[in-house]
Amino acid sequence: MHIKNLKENFLNFCIEKKYKQNKFQIEIIEDLSLFYHSNKNSTSLLKKLLGKKQSNLGFYLYGDVGVGKTMLLNFFYEFLSEKKIRLHFNEFMIEVHNFLHIHKEKSKSENLLELYAKKLRKNYEYIYFDEFQVTNIVDAMILGKLFSSLFNEHIKVIVTSNTKIDDLYQDGLQREQFIPFIKIFKKFCIEKELNIGEDYRKSSINNLDRFFYPINEENNFKKNKLFRELTKNKTKTKRRIVIKNREFIIDDYFDGVAKFQFNELCKKNIAAEDYIKIAEQCDCILLEDIPSFNDENLDEQHRFITLIDILYEKKILLIATSEYSIHQLGSSNKLTKPFKRTLSRLHELTSVNFLK
Repeated sequence: MHIKNLKENFLNFCIEKKYKQNKFQIEIIEDLSLFYHSNKNSTSLLKKLLGKKQSNLGFYLYGDVGVGKTMLLNFFYEFLSEKKIRLHFNEFMIEVHNFLHIHKEKSKSENLLELYAKKLRKNYEYIYFDEFQVTNIVDAMILGKLFSSLFNEHIKVIVTSNTKIDDLYQDGLQREQFIPFIKIFKKFCIEKELNIGEDYRKSSINNLDRFFYPINEENNFKKNKLFRELTKNKTKTKRRIVIKNREFIIDDYFDGVAKFQFNELCKKNIAAEDYIKIAEQCDCILLEDIPSFNDENLDEQHRFITLIDILYEKKILLIATSEYSIHQLGSSNKLTKPFKRTLSRLHELTSVNFLK
């Protein structure tokens, strides 16, 4: 199959998977095909420097949860024969910061972000970020220079997000330092919105067999029964994880199955890098006592959003308990938009159909 037949193959893909064909999604597939061919036919950066029309080096697709953004870009990504990589944004930024830390004493004169971009270009022509979101001031401050360096190396970037470019990191700390990134992205990216008025994930998933609410005797019995089945013939141990000289202990660990209270993972000062390391030790996690959120537990909600993103990205089965149904979980005012994605992913992670 060749990418020039992207639309035709997408229509066949929908028939094969028994997906409803949606005209808005088909339009995005057509846009992706044009994006690809405009880059395939573009010439060297020298022509651009001589005043020729700038290629669009990024494709930024945003829209509400469950409209098929990830499905579309996954489909496009699979067709790419060029050197490519799909990255979780949190992991990408951890790698960037590690690179800067390791090389900061190496050269005072060289631009380390440019060096990092050159290193990436040796291995990849396309980078795919699914569910792009900026919440960290340390990241926000360097993203403009980082992506300017990536685009200067002619690295193509494809992105899904719940938020249009202008609204990224809205109300974030020192947002003025993030504006250069917005300008860079708007200059180099095709920005498209996908709006189909329906959440496919919720409409196709009707059974939440691993989310137990409210916390009562009946649901505790069901949760414990499921947990016993998953840990049958497994010995309880403590798992020690070391992350950059920090120690984290999983107290209830059963050979790939772990049990946590919400406060253990989200009330402590734990970052994305810690969640990634925890997820790498687990196939399934039981997370108990998820609260409703408001402005008073904003930090806990931030961590919970990051945790769910990483569990989803790493395809970790989740069992959860709460006093509230998923749709009753409240949000702080600042995180209302990103939390919609979290709720949709929480719905999927605890569904009978997850990973099937």
